[in-house]
Amino acid sequence: MRREICDYKDLEVWQKGMTLARNVYVVTEKMPSAERYGLTSQMRRAAVSIPSNVAEGYGRGSRADYARFVKVARGSAAELETQVILAESLELLHPVDTATLLQLTLSIRQMLNALIRSLESKQS
Repeated sequence: MRREICDYKDLEVWQKGMTLARNVYVVTEKMPSAERYGLTSQMRRAAVSIPSNVAEGYGRGSRADYARFVKVARGSAAELETQVILAESLELLHPVDTATLLQLTLSIRQMLNALIRSLESKQS
């Protein structure tokens, strides 16, 4: 049985996005202070952008705007995925942290793709 969506906070993709953002903050805290204004900052911004854009799109009131913001969130997820892979290759992240972040990011990207398809099919 599906739960009724009354607010963006009811969306599983927003909830997972918040989990991902928290996880990114935790793992980047362990990164060298020299990265504070570099990769750490970029990863945090990309992670926060995912649930933020889902929320903003939901609040816009039109399917077209909602789909546009969800696409921005999807772009941020791809950006974060790239940054996580780079951080691991520079040995700034532990492989377990990398695997956790990449798995969650992939799950979110799949959910965002499904949400975009749903929004776009209902526009036609």
